[in-house]
Amino acid sequence: MKNVPETFGSMVFNDETMRERLPRDVYKSLHKTIEAGNDLDLTLANTVANAMKDWAIEKGATHFTHWFQPMNGITAEKHDSFISPTADGRVIMEFSGKELIKGEPDASSFPSGGLRATFEARGYTAWDPTSYAFVKDGSLFIPSVFCSYSGEALDMKTPLLRSMEAISEQTIRILNLFGNTSTKRVHTTVGAEQEYFLVDKEYYEKRKDLIYTGRTLFGASAPKGQEMEDHYFGSIKPRVSAFMADLDSALWEMGILAKTKHNETAPAQHEIAPIYTTTNIAVDQNHLTMEYIRKIAAKHDLVALLHEKPFEGVNGSGKHNNWSLSTDSGENLLSPGKTPAENAQFLLFLAAIIKAIDEYQDLLRLSIASAGNDHRLGAHEAPPAIVSMFVGDELNSILDAIESGESYIGGQKVQIQLGVHVIPSFPKDNTDRNRTSPFAFTGNKFEFRMLGSPMSIAAPNIILNTIVAEEFKQFADILEKADDFKSELNDLIRKTIKEHKRIIFNGNGYSDEWPKEAEARGLLNLRTTVDAIPVYSSEKNLKLFTDHKIYSAQEIRSREEIMFESYAKVIRIEARTMLEMVSRDYFPAIVSYLTKLSRSASYLIEAFGIASHAEKNIAKEISSVLDRAYESYDSLRAVISSELPKTAKERAEFCRDMVLPVMRDLRKAIDTLEELVAEEDWPVPTYGDLMFRI
Repeated sequence: MKNVPETFGSMVFNDETMRERLPRDVYKSLHKTIEAGNDLDLTLANTVANAMKDWAIEKGATHFTHWFQPMNGITAEKHDSFISPTADGRVIMEFSGKELIKGEPDASSFPSGGLRATFEARGYTAWDPTSYAFVKDGSLFIPSVFCSYSGEALDMKTPLLRSMEAISEQTIRILNLFGNTSTKRVHTTVGAEQEYFLVDKEYYEKRKDLIYTGRTLFGASAPKGQEMEDHYFGSIKPRVSAFMADLDSALWEMGILAKTKHNETAPAQHEIAPIYTTTNIAVDQNHLTMEYIRKIAAKHDLVALLHEKPFEGVNGSGKHNNWSLSTDSGENLLSPGKTPAENAQFLLFLAAIIKAIDEYQDLLRLSIASAGNDHRLGAHEAPPAIVSMFVGDELNSILDAIESGESYIGGQKVQIQLGVHVIPSFPKDNTDRNRTSPFAFTGNKFEFRMLGSPMSIAAPNIILNTIVAEEFKQFADILEKADDFKSELNDLIRKTIKEHKRIIFNGNGYSDEWPKEAEARGLLNLRTTVDAIPVYSSEKNLKLFTDHKIYSAQEIRSREEIMFESYAKVIRIEARTMLEMVSRDYFPAIVSYLTKLSRSASYLIEAFGIASHAEKNIAKEISSVLDRAYESYDSLRAVISSELPKTAKERAEFCRDMVLPVMRDLRKAIDTLEELVAEEDWPVPTYGDLMFRI
């Protein structure tokens, strides 16, 4: 057993390591850059690079890489060695400040959404000193931003850092109005809960759909699913426990504050949750967490599935984005305090966030949109596609009182008594938890529950930071001009609540009545990713992003184009995978089984004169369903081979409207056949094999 305090962060060039290895003046300058967002003093780069190189070599590194996040939702890296030739034919290990600060990967093969032509290959990576470098797999990883030759952001990190600057600037304006002039920087903080499935590697390798797409495109339900509610928080199987122990150890070495691990609701589903940290670091660490989940699962002959909906009929996997605001002194600005009704600063922040979620519900829906997440939203503990807020009974009562101009009576913590004397009573929280709410206040933070398991948390947090920064700006503009601050403050909070309370919904988001009620309230219901993508470039949202310098108009349109392209590509890959599985696996196996039934029936007649009605009826039913399957297969083959529309938007619409319905028909027929064909003759592992045999 490793000594966790000693090994924690041992592979990270963190603040403690920098303090030990850098000259005092260099450390102070770099620390100011990291903490206060000051410009980097380039004259210090060589000193930092040399210290970083020496430390990395001691950790076994021979190479370095600028680690960045292109617009494909994952990370990228190009490795160069530290070696430099000498005159005597030997080598020395060198790493310059220039190499630390800037890299030059090939930019032509990354998605650009039309920002660049294919032949325009040059792109630049630049060191992001606000996220610590680390050593992994024999290389020094340098967290970096990625931009084009002409300066456009080609990554997720650049706009994220811009959004963090924007919300810090506007939040400080609000704090100054309340007399807080000591805060120089405000950080958004995030803790990203990560859900995933584990399946046996042997079964995974026999499923082409899992290999190519990450989800099962076929599969009849197992006799048992999650209906007994016996997996959630249940005893962890030894094989899974061993995996989790190795995962914790690896993450702790990387300085990732992995805190919680448990079984999730569906069979074979699990979750890991970290302690929150600054959003930029949280994004980097979540990418590493997903990578290590996959990597360490393989060491245990397991495969981790991070798709949003790998199995039909049971929980999909989400990623709960716990978002808050903290000052540079560590004060949580979303903590209501003991008497939230009297906490004017908190109520102003709350009102602004309510307004942001209401006015930009379209962007929040867009921020989590993907072909995979479309399968997950709206069932099995995933929130619906309709964006709403949950604030709990106490805050809801406070908001009602403010709107009506009445005094709020309440606020006393209720002690929960369990009726067992040996167990102490404990205070009830200000809010319950609402699993169906897309955006829920959970005590001192907001839990954005719509994210899918595999996605980068950068995009949702760019949106959150930007829309809240906009509302803080509007509020500061009003209050800074107020003759009577207190009166203007009260009026502003009351007016905001009255105009935007429609977004608050504390009920059951799964009920049949909620979509109708949401429509009556004027809330959006963007059911699919293709419905959501166009909101990116609406006039309102273009103005938002350009005003706060998060994206240029060209950068927004590029991201819209990439999302349409990605959606169409995912659907087409899934469709082609279905065709291959059906033609090369399912049809041969089913026909073989029918032949076996026919021979068995003929043998009974010839040998004993017995006519088996059961075998005839089974064969007849299988033949009938097989005919339906072939019709759907033929239709899917035709639609996939047809000429595609010219624009990315039209291709995405084509895949949604023409391809997906035929895919569903084909799946339904094959899943029916799975229940009719003998297990020994079925060509792929079943849901029962995948979810229950670890």
